[in-house]
Amino acid sequence: MAMTPVLTFFNNKGGVGKTSLVFHLSWMFAEMGKRVVAIDLDPQANLTSAFLSEDVLEEIWDAPADNASATTIYKCVQPLTKVGDLLRPATQEISRRLHLVPGDLALAGFEDQLSSAWTEAMGSNQDNLYRPFRLLTAFWQVGQLAAEMHSADIVLADVGPNLGAINRSALIGTDHVVIPLAADLFSLQGLRNLGPTLTGWRSDWSRRLENWRMPDFALPQGKMNPEGYVLLQHMERMSRPVRAYEKWVKRIPETYRETILKGQPNLPLSPGLEDPNCLARLKHYRSLAPMAQESRKPIFHLTSADGAIGSHSQAVKDAWNDFHRLASRISSRINI
Repeated sequence: MAMTPVLTFFNNKGGVGKTSLVFHLSWMFAEMGKRVVAIDLDPQANLTSAFLSEDVLEEIWDAPADNASATTIYKCVQPLTKVGDLLRPATQEISRRLHLVPGDLALAGFEDQLSSAWTEAMGSNQDNLYRPFRLLTAFWQVGQLAAEMHSADIVLADVGPNLGAINRSALIGTDHVVIPLAADLFSLQGLRNLGPTLTGWRSDWSRRLENWRMPDFALPQGKMNPEGYVLLQHMERMSRPVRAYEKWVKRIPETYRETILKGQPNLPLSPGLEDPNCLARLKHYRSLAPMAQESRKPIFHLTSADGAIGSHSQAVKDAWNDFHRLASRISSRINI
């Protein structure tokens, strides 16, 4: 059975608009005719709260643990912490082509099991490898189950801003990685941390795959192919004039090539031309962002009834063009 590609948006630096990016691209891919599963692997569950009302959140989070339908990602994997196996996800239908595997604040408690399983997966006894590999690939398995249920073309994953065991397990189940960045020192430093981390996780997972010589179920290959970065432009502040912004923008291309693409083929970087690794520069839509959050819509679906009137209506069109261009570029790069 062909596996559905997983695209993860990852940066260990928080506050760069990562969750908003996943939210908007999930909608845009669906609008372009793709069948999408979004999966929230951040224990803060911000993507889930962007999609779902508090009433729905209360219902799915308070669902009994023994419920036949696992209403969150944690409820899907929780049986693995005892003596059970994965449960099929009860996804939330956001639109006809877009379904969500909801996040769960309880997911933070899964970190310790994943840390232990990472060590156990290198054990010499082949008979004892089923459980650690089941734990380590649980997020990927649930994503593939959801994708199969809805004949999805792609799984989009949102993860938290850290380099912990939960994110490591999310990334070994990832085919493609896009890195959201802001133009500041912190994002640049985050890039420098991210490159060696992805290289190490990729190598360590390959060793574990080799260790389990005859696996009992399908395993992800942990490709983590870097497909580029998205530069999220925030509102200018008096303390950060345009000159300072451009200073960091100019440093990003070479830092990305040196750290993220180290040992991999580079796209040509020509002086004076746009960095081919930059998938998009997305501007801050100011007052449209809270409007979208309030209505639980992407910015490009806002209408006059939501308050998008006057100059806002043009900004809504601009947002649609921006995200359509970005989604098209990603689609082309990952061949979906």
